[in-house]
Amino acid sequence: MFDADDQLFCHRLLRTEKGIVREGLSPRYTIMTLLGLREVERARMDSAFDTKAIYASFVRETNWIRGIGDLGLLIWLTSTFDPDRLGGLFSKFSCGAALDSYPDARSARTMELAWFLAGLAHAVEANPKNASTLTEVALETYRRLEKNQGSSGFFGHMNTRSSIAGLLRGRIGSFADQVYPIYAFAKFAKAFHVTSSLGHAEECANAICQAQGELGQWWWLYDSRSGRVSSRYPVYAVHQHGMAPMCLFALEEASGKSYSAFVYRGLGWISRNELGVDMRDPAQGLIWRCILPEISQKKYWAMVSSLVRSKSHAPAAQSLKVLYEQRPYEFGWLLFALARKAGAEPSLSGQGSDNN
Repeated sequence: MFDADDQLFCHRLLRTEKGIVREGLSPRYTIMTLLGLREVERARMDSAFDTKAIYASFVRETNWIRGIGDLGLLIWLTSTFDPDRLGGLFSKFSCGAALDSYPDARSARTMELAWFLAGLAHAVEANPKNASTLTEVALETYRRLEKNQGSSGFFGHMNTRSSIAGLLRGRIGSFADQVYPIYAFAKFAKAFHVTSSLGHAEECANAICQAQGELGQWWWLYDSRSGRVSSRYPVYAVHQHGMAPMCLFALEEASGKSYSAFVYRGLGWISRNELGVDMRDPAQGLIWRCILPEISQKKYWAMVSSLVRSKSHAPAAQSLKVLYEQRPYEFGWLLFALARKAGAEPSLSGQGSDNN
């Protein structure tokens, strides 16, 4: 998935009749993959990548930044690889005014605001002196994110009052819209000593854990107003092995409360799922992307019907298939979440042979 000429990771690998095909390049996915590889190095595990060289090449060009989410990811990456560059980065992008500068910030998109808040928290973690210049913008980011959380604990996709799109789409949040705020609030609480954010993180974590499927599935869409799962499928492998462990372990570290049982249950889905297939493909060195409905329109119908059905009404069973593709950030978040745990906790490889 790495393009050595451009020093970037691709958008995706796709299985075709002619074999595995690499498509596109992705700065966002490059950041997420580098963050995971950095955790591999910190865990003193072998890596085939010169991450410092890739990072140095990557930060030479920043014209790909189109929103506050992109900026947050770059701050997060810089905090991890070269904290001394942060001051110049804050100045170049007018970090204090970023919430008013970018469209995704003005519409208060949950995932992107969470990336930005996480980046600010990592910047303070890397150098506590940054708190003096970042506290005001971090608190405002936290307040905007907080408004996107419903009484159910679930986050909507964006501020429902920001636009017509917000009214129609804002209340329904993806799993990413749950995961990244949990992570950001946990890191924010530690970096800026705002412990109230832990309560919001725990509310969301408890909600997704309560909704977790019998086989450990982390479902796709959630209604922040009604507290229901809006659409169960697709179930993504990266949610199971990367994003859920990443946020729940971060919350464990910040709050002292354990979510490990839910993490391990989710990991088990990779090899014990509703189709009875192992999502890992050792021959290709890949973990296939997701299990989804055979008819793609069904996943959207499930979301629409969830808005009108009663809370006790179970969604209809769907005919499912595996999507044979993978994106590099999926391995990135897996490594970010589990590399240090694998070295510190034998239980990660001792939960039974199917979890090895």
